[in-house]
Amino acid sequence: MSKFVCDDGGMYTLHGHCHCNQIRLELRTEQRPEELRLRACQCSFCRRHGARTTSDPKGTLRIVLSNCEAVSYYQFESRTAEFLVCSRCGTFSTALLRDGDRHYATVNANTFDVPLPQEAEPVDYATESPEQRIARRRSIWTPAEIIENWGTYSERRIR
Repeated sequence: MSKFVCDDGGMYTLHGHCHCNQIRLELRTEQRPEELRLRACQCSFCRRHGARTTSDPKGTLRIVLSNCEAVSYYQFESRTAEFLVCSRCGTFSTALLRDGDRHYATVNANTFDVPLPQEAEPVDYATESPEQRIARRRSIWTPAEIIENWGTYSERRIR
């Protein structure tokens, strides 16, 4: 029996967050969570964080930043994505591609409240050009919405 519940619209919702709850995530997907493809990127960043990432191009990801000052947007090498890391607890939660007014993301499955049981497949993107990397992310990452909270009463959407 599945630990996950499908709503009346045929969608599963997976909730997650960093350790201190400054970054909260909500992935909505039609795929059974136990069948989502998990990737273990072999880049030095993902390996050092023990990341197991997943995405669904037909789903949606909502990223809520409880306190923007507690989030670090880290970039390296080709600078084609931003890696959201909580500055307080150190959790890597998601990688984000900004593409004009659209956002795409892959989420670290280790942040989900209910762990996903499947193994992550090792993947290596080292030979991709920046253009190939962006095209892959557009095609397999999840469309994302980011909510940035600046204080108790203010909330605004990023770009």
